[in-house]
Amino acid sequence: VSALLFQAKSCICHMCGAHLNRLHSCLYCVFFGCFTKKHIHEHAKTKRHNLAIDLLYGGIYCFMCQDYIYDKDMEQIAKEEQRKAWKLQAFTPTVVSHYQCTMTGIGEKYSTWEPTKRELELLRHNPKRRKITTNCTIGLRGLINLGNTCFMNCIVQALTHTPLLRDFFLSDRHKCEMQSPSSCLVCEMSTLFQEFYSGHRSPHIPYRLLHLVWTHARHLAGYEQQDAHEFLIAALDVLHRHCKGDDNGKKANNPNHCNCIIDQIFTGGLQSDVTCQVCHGVSTTIDPFWDISLDLPGSSTPFWPLSPGSDGSVVNGESHVSGTTTLTDCLRRFTRPEHLGSSAKIKCSGCHSYQESTKQLTMKKLPIVACFHLKRFEHSAKLRRKITTYVSFPLELDMTPFMASSKESRMNGQYQQPTDSLNNDNKYSLFAVVNHQGTLESGHYTSFIRQHKDQWFKCDDAIITKASIKDVLDSEGYLLFYHKQFLEYE
Repeated sequence: VSALLFQAKSCICHMCGAHLNRLHSCLYCVFFGCFTKKHIHEHAKTKRHNLAIDLLYGGIYCFMCQDYIYDKDMEQIAKEEQRKAWKLQAFTPTVVSHYQCTMTGIGEKYSTWEPTKRELELLRHNPKRRKITTNCTIGLRGLINLGNTCFMNCIVQALTHTPLLRDFFLSDRHKCEMQSPSSCLVCEMSTLFQEFYSGHRSPHIPYRLLHLVWTHARHLAGYEQQDAHEFLIAALDVLHRHCKGDDNGKKANNPNHCNCIIDQIFTGGLQSDVTCQVCHGVSTTIDPFWDISLDLPGSSTPFWPLSPGSDGSVVNGESHVSGTTTLTDCLRRFTRPEHLGSSAKIKCSGCHSYQESTKQLTMKKLPIVACFHLKRFEHSAKLRRKITTYVSFPLELDMTPFMASSKESRMNGQYQQPTDSLNNDNKYSLFAVVNHQGTLESGHYTSFIRQHKDQWFKCDDAIITKASIKDVLDSEGYLLFYHKQFLEYE
């Protein structure tokens, strides 16, 4: 035992002295380095020792592949050593602690899952496995309108068909931290996902969801028509807070500092660069966002002149018709440099005086799900109206031109094709569209949902009908939901 303890104490990172931080051992020489702080990486680069073993689980990491590699013999050796270590720990529980076992590479001991009597009974009564095919309609379910609640129904349809959110809830990953689970909106969303993917075809009545929304977002309470975009943001905010037990969520008022499932999927980082026109010093801030609101032609806000694509060419997968506004046009305007003018001078940290400046927004970090809000409802002192300008949006979207890293490719607001446009990390696929029919005072929300690749359905409260891709792309568009391609699967 004393020999084991001596080995455990000597098993530390040779650079920082840490015992943990995913300690790895070089397979070429006697060197221990922590993976988290990349000390084992530095050793591998300096010595060209490209193989190391994870001392907790026994996995082999290749620094040339930048990934763990599988070897059957090494896996067997690791399992055998773990069994010996756990056996030793069982005999000497007071001498060898779990912490010490972790340091010696024993790994964590997990109990195997065994079905309960109730689960065995359910399996006996339901022996037939449900096979998901391209024609399968599981997950498609209408929602009863509870009195002008179409604004809620269309957002619920979009959320329940968000791939990673669906996988999270259907794998029962939510662990409630609320003092009263009955008031937890995340628990209700979990139930809602179970209802949607249960195979039932009758429309669902979301009365509990509506009650919780009224309770936690009181500005949406009542039976009058509400804005679907406003409901989306309020729902994400409440879900974010309830993921953290509400009180903790309120303290984490910057969602970018939160690791809940809502922020993992929906939160991006928006970079704002303010450039002094005298000394050209740049002040940069990065703010989290859940959605991007885009101005449209026809609004009281001056719209940036459309540039490429107006001659019938294709940009970002969008077919341009002469005079047609595209989503790319709106994004280009959103990320163009804007002169703030003499009435909005800022104090420059370089000049130490108030100077005119320009401001430019770009994407520092892209979310897994990018939601674009087309600002169709205009509210001002003089005007209250709906903007019906048609905006063409693509099935596939590349956000590379609007990244902070691509800023140098746009000079003076003029678009240039970036050299790294093949970056798959920035490519998205459309999976949901929310539309509004009618006027500002009276209207109705519907949504288009992608069930499988190239299979779309129109959700009009309780009624769900098959839709074509043309139906989707020809729709007016109010909220557009895109999912990162490389994280998406059918």
